[in-house]
Amino acid sequence: MRVALFVTCLVDGLFPEVGKATVALLERLGHEVVVPGGQTCCGQMHVNTGYARQALPVIRNHVEAFADADVVVTPSGSCAGSIRHQHADVARSHGQARLADAADRVAKRTYELSEFLVDVLGVTDVGAYFPHRVTYHPTCHSLRVLRVGDRPLRLLRAVRGIDLVELPAADTCCGFGGTFAIKNADTSAAMLADKMSAVLTTGARVLTAGDSSCLMHIGGGLSRLRAGVRPLHLSQVLAGTADHPAEVASR
Repeated sequence: MRVALFVTCLVDGLFPEVGKATVALLERLGHEVVVPGGQTCCGQMHVNTGYARQALPVIRNHVEAFADADVVVTPSGSCAGSIRHQHADVARSHGQARLADAADRVAKRTYELSEFLVDVLGVTDVGAYFPHRVTYHPTCHSLRVLRVGDRPLRLLRAVRGIDLVELPAADTCCGFGGTFAIKNADTSAAMLADKMSAVLTTGARVLTAGDSSCLMHIGGGLSRLRAGVRPLHLSQVLAGTADHPAEVASR
């Protein structure tokens, strides 16, 4: 299968290793991965902060970049949620019917990584090896917008050598929420403290999730505590093999 990768602006700018791991994983499973050069941001940041009209050219750019793709995969529940639940609605609400129709077509072919692996490819065992204690944080958008359910956990449970431990109060928000962390810093910090406390009770060496944004937020807090817990995206855990183990040295 020929897969178009939507890298996301956060991964492209700050966490390129997540994009590389996603490519390595999909190629190991026998699929050709292309990265359309015109892609930028999905526009979620604009929409969520009330700048829907300003998001229109960003949405149009995304639709044009992926118009010819048979299937689009992204290592972000947050961005997949925006594409599937915001793009067409924003376009339609501003009288852009043709753009809305095109956005609908792209949205129907767009999948978050765990959705694509489990629902489209029909696999849970991707041949991964990761001999470390890991806990999983289900991010809000993947949990509540995309409803990925236990798909990431099913993938993680099939990883050889892994010691997967349950995260207490896993379904509570980490406090990031994009600009929420900036506009409501004190509340965000309190939510982060609760999430870090839960992570530390697991004794895990690695915290994984399907969104780099949440891992950035939690990982930043853990690094300031010198907790020795490494945030790693789900793709990085799944990309690890016995021959090419994932790097887990704490930051």
